[in-house]
Amino acid sequence: MDDGQPGDGASRASGAAGTSLTTGAVARRLGVSPTTLRSWDRRYGIGPAVRADGRHRRWSAGDVAVLETMCRLTSAGVPPAEAARAAREGAGPAGAADPRAAVPGDVPRPRDRSRAAGTLPLGDVRQECRGLARAAVRLDAPAVEGQLEAAVEQHGLTVAWQEVMVPTLHAVGRKWASSGDRYVEVEHLLSWHVSTTLRRHTRAPVRRGDDTAGPVVLACVPGEQHTLPIEALNAALSRLGLPTRMFGAAVPAEALTAAVQRLGPSAVLLWAQARSAASPPLARHVAGTRWGVKGARRQPLVVLGGPGWAGRSAQGMPRPPTLKDALDTLSGALPAQTAAERR
Repeated sequence: MDDGQPGDGASRASGAAGTSLTTGAVARRLGVSPTTLRSWDRRYGIGPAVRADGRHRRWSAGDVAVLETMCRLTSAGVPPAEAARAAREGAGPAGAADPRAAVPGDVPRPRDRSRAAGTLPLGDVRQECRGLARAAVRLDAPAVEGQLEAAVEQHGLTVAWQEVMVPTLHAVGRKWASSGDRYVEVEHLLSWHVSTTLRRHTRAPVRRGDDTAGPVVLACVPGEQHTLPIEALNAALSRLGLPTRMFGAAVPAEALTAAVQRLGPSAVLLWAQARSAASPPLARHVAGTRWGVKGARRQPLVVLGGPGWAGRSAQGMPRPPTLKDALDTLSGALPAQTAAERR
């Protein structure tokens, strides 16, 4: 099973491939682009010892081993120049479990937080964001997958989302916005793997009796396509044992109302990334939806999520700013006996 470390596959392959690999072949084995390898050669001297006809790069097993170390260190967040120096000096075995352990004493180890992230404007963020950003820019899918999985395992889903995934996604989005159509492929790849990681950590729903509280409904408002935030919330709620119904992107108003009437949810979270999509009349309509027998009719708590609701009047509808706040709000919407069952 692939553990997400880009160097492992190259380590197995390079020994069998002999001592004369083309740049394209090495790039495929490492999971990086040929352009990245040529850039490392030009900028940091991480290149082949022999060039066919004096021009074409031909990579030996030793050259590939150096590249493996370079990949592991940059994926762990080590700046490329420092990673290159460590790789050239023979830093660590190809299969080291912790890439930071391969950094020799004269190369600074990554700090907990960093203000630099290669080509992406990350600002003051966790160290993991730097490695994740570099892996995404290289389109190094195995490294992106491994970085995301490690963040969830180390910090838990909520912290990994708020302090690793979101800052990196925002940085890619800013880069895309400032570069025309460039980096759109980076944003798509990173979003796909974030979604994959969130779904992997979403627990299967548990069937409950008819007398328990209704589920939490998660839906984007009509015209809203950004689903990653409610995917993260859905995963976090599932890990608390809370029943949910995920409807995803751009749910039509009529379909949303029908679902609320059929399900009798404890709460409905409406996500709006863009201000143009946020509709207070829709939120009020959902909040006013009632069901049940006469004298015991109920209605849902409506929770507003996303920056699109900023500045909109929504009396009685909480707007939690973070994933943790949303979890606290939605947990409190359930009857006491349901909360006790979860414990």
